[in-house]
Amino acid sequence: LRRSFETAHPGIRVTQRELDQAEIFSYIRRAEIDIALTYNLDIPTDLRFVTLAELPPYALVAETHPLAERPTVSVEELRDHPMVLLDLPFSADYFLSLFPREGSRPRIAERTRDIAVMRSLVANGYGFSIANIRPLTDEAPDGRKLRFIPMAGDLRPMRLGLLMAQEAGSLAVIRLFIDHCRRRVAAGAVPGLGGFPATADAPRTARLTCENRASGKS
Repeated sequence: LRRSFETAHPGIRVTQRELDQAEIFSYIRRAEIDIALTYNLDIPTDLRFVTLAELPPYALVAETHPLAERPTVSVEELRDHPMVLLDLPFSADYFLSLFPREGSRPRIAERTRDIAVMRSLVANGYGFSIANIRPLTDEAPDGRKLRFIPMAGDLRPMRLGLLMAQEAGSLAVIRLFIDHCRRRVAAGAVPGLGGFPATADAPRTARLTCENRASGKS
């Protein structure tokens, strides 16, 4: 998204940060970032979220896992197996909310805040995990194979979108970025978001700076 936007609008300079969800809220409120590519997890009412894509959850397992050859898998089937939890603020609550009933909570064997570490632990047999964006490769960082299995049932998808201050949409440069992201996602130009999707290791945030200041005014 960033490269194609900068190519289309060479007068706009984008600087990027990686923050967790709680940090994103604070940075936007302090006007330290203009807009964030993130998920609809506990969005405060004073901020505006624009949905780009709905991402249903899938289970991530090692190729030797007992469920590896299943075409789909349910939360009831997963709960009997150890889990590697991607333990990021708000994201962990979402993953655990997929196991709502008493007695269906997963057995958490490992926790990590890094998606690469999570994938490595899963590939080496420490448990399954859950994610909503599928990477282009089916290999963990150490080269071991992974399986990505759609989760069955009426499960709440995670929404990927753009988060900003309520008044940010009045700025021309922000409107340009929103429209650009919508077009790219709708065209299937963002890997992992089409069909059955592919989680980013951290939400992306951006500061959009117009080198030609007039172009940044509404």
